[in-house]
Amino acid sequence: MEEFNHVHSVTEMPEGDDAKCSFQNRMFLEPQEKKRSVKALVVKQAKKSCSCTPAKVKDYVFSFFPVLQWLPKYKLREYLLGDIMSGVIVGVLLVPQSIAYSLLAGQEPIYGLYTAFFAGIIYFIFGTSRHISVGIFGVLCLMVGQVVDRELQRAGYDLEPDALSVLTDTAGYVNTTISPVNRTSQKLLCDKSCYAITVGATMTFIAGVYQVAMGFFQVGFVSVYLSDSLLSGFVTGASFTILTSQAKYLLGLDIPRSGGIGSVIATWINIFRNIRKTNICDLITSFLCFLVLIPTKELNEHFKSRLKAPIPVELFVIVAATLASHFGKLRETYGSSVAGHIPTGFLPPSPPDWNLIPNVALDAIPIAIIGFAITVSLSEMFAKKHGYSVKANQEMYAIGFCNIIPSFFHCFTTSAALAKTLVKESTGCRTQMSGMLTSLVILLVLLVIAPLFYSLQKCVLAVITIVNLRGALWKFKDLPKMWYLSRVDTVIWIVTMASSALISTEIGLLVGVCFSMLCVIFRTQRPEAPLLGWVAESETYESLSAYKNLQTKPGIVVFRFEAPLYYINKECFKSTLYKQTGVNPVWVKTAKKKTAKRMLREKEVDSGGNETSISMDFVSEPLGFHTIVIDCCAVQFLDTAGIGTLKEVCRDYREIDVQVLLAQCNPSVRSSLIRGEFFKEGEDHLLFHSVHQAVDFALGSQGHSGTSASK
Repeated sequence: MEEFNHVHSVTEMPEGDDAKCSFQNRMFLEPQEKKRSVKALVVKQAKKSCSCTPAKVKDYVFSFFPVLQWLPKYKLREYLLGDIMSGVIVGVLLVPQSIAYSLLAGQEPIYGLYTAFFAGIIYFIFGTSRHISVGIFGVLCLMVGQVVDRELQRAGYDLEPDALSVLTDTAGYVNTTISPVNRTSQKLLCDKSCYAITVGATMTFIAGVYQVAMGFFQVGFVSVYLSDSLLSGFVTGASFTILTSQAKYLLGLDIPRSGGIGSVIATWINIFRNIRKTNICDLITSFLCFLVLIPTKELNEHFKSRLKAPIPVELFVIVAATLASHFGKLRETYGSSVAGHIPTGFLPPSPPDWNLIPNVALDAIPIAIIGFAITVSLSEMFAKKHGYSVKANQEMYAIGFCNIIPSFFHCFTTSAALAKTLVKESTGCRTQMSGMLTSLVILLVLLVIAPLFYSLQKCVLAVITIVNLRGALWKFKDLPKMWYLSRVDTVIWIVTMASSALISTEIGLLVGVCFSMLCVIFRTQRPEAPLLGWVAESETYESLSAYKNLQTKPGIVVFRFEAPLYYINKECFKSTLYKQTGVNPVWVKTAKKKTAKRMLREKEVDSGGNETSISMDFVSEPLGFHTIVIDCCAVQFLDTAGIGTLKEVCRDYREIDVQVLLAQCNPSVRSSLIRGEFFKEGEDHLLFHSVHQAVDFALGSQGHSGTSASK
């Protein structure tokens, strides 16, 4: 009720005839009663969470397993054809990409197929989006591959193959304390590809645990710090790193993969140092694949509205390249690097290596955040487009389980991917059943077709990976338009892109987040703060600097501060107010004190001189206005520093006979003012529901003061 009393006192008018022209319609707002008992809230939430009824259990099970909701309602005749078409087409496209992205993640091709297979099945069970395609995503593969290479080097797998084989053969005879491979003979019994997938699966498990924990604690708000411009810049910067990591395969070079800070620059230095070792066969094959893939991809994009399904040119290229490599004996004749043996069937499940968790736990954090941010944003975007709803927390559970469960089956990190999601949507996808059919296509490859890719050159896989970066790399064409729309977003994009490409992907993401938050802080630190003028024949006040033909009321200055008022911008608020009004009350008070002292000295010399009257005139010189109305409509909140600043401003101006009125304060600001005892300093601290109301009050109170003075 305290706030009601303050608002009531605001609307009281001076007695006399002048009051009749001021407020014709007075508003009285009584705030809702708010229960602030923390104990009551905790008890209520505990009862709600701990209560167990059959209906609540059913709702929980159905919400945790969305497949139980939509599958019984599946309209076979209406949905099946579109789901089959989209599922098969995405599966055909996903086979070559899964094999290609395995290289990016530092894994054997079979593990990419495992990952794509399990991700589709698990999202079918837990996912709420009907359209997104969950599987291998290039940026996450790059981040996984960087950690895998680092751990391989730590474990001693960066040794020459001959030396490593000697160590392996003699593992049983040497003391384990001198073994370079994690100091155990057990590690030596696991070859390089085995240890690589162990590292990848362990990090995938930890990333999935993080994502499920985010869903459980409902911390999806973390994704709001990853703006569209930041994510776009990050993906483009990471694309440069992906391109760099694949360049050695295009040239057929056998050089170590650089990691850590500045890996892009180090990799290109190594490439140019070894350029004379280029494999001409791989170079020609890469060139021919580019000639086929790029024009065909552009045709797919240009005629996507006319084509019922995109041309699976990647699959055709892989088949043709495999046949040419096999019958041309390119590996035996020219030394081309090939995919090698790809086994059929599945390996037995195995748990993650718990000893590796301390090494990769920190690296899994950005992978988890990027994975769920992209998945949630894509699912919400396509749900909005097609008129249904998704649950953000359930999406985090879904992508988390898409990482936790497959990690026991030799898989690496997954998330939603925009390119395959667009293909899935455009080919008639209706439900999550499409993802299950995609997994069946990959299952067919795993059981029957996989060994046929033995002779496939790695340079072909590198070309497929690079060609799929077109969308991210061509974001540079959008920079002029982005600059026109928002210069701040453009700068965020450039900073994130440059740091992700030139420093490292993880540091680039951190730099982008920190820089975007600093931009928000800087924008509130130096906000717009215009003077307002009256729009004739209305009750509207707008910026004098933005619009023409606005009128001002005599003796009244209307000022609007377009940001929250808190400790960062409190000095900016005061300095801007003093600059706009042209009066710094502190300086005026100081000048008055100096003048008063001079008057006293002059009186001592000559008590009746003219100089004293001149000084008195100087002291009483008018300021040009008697009221400042502060429009608080854009002030979202106040902190203690902001409340103190308002108190200080009101007190300083009152001491030079200028009243300060506040208008259009939202309930949060009014509540802060009440708790900060803002209204206890004097009856002239007034609060109004509109600028027009405050101006009318100022005109009425000034007229009343003038009448009283004349009497």
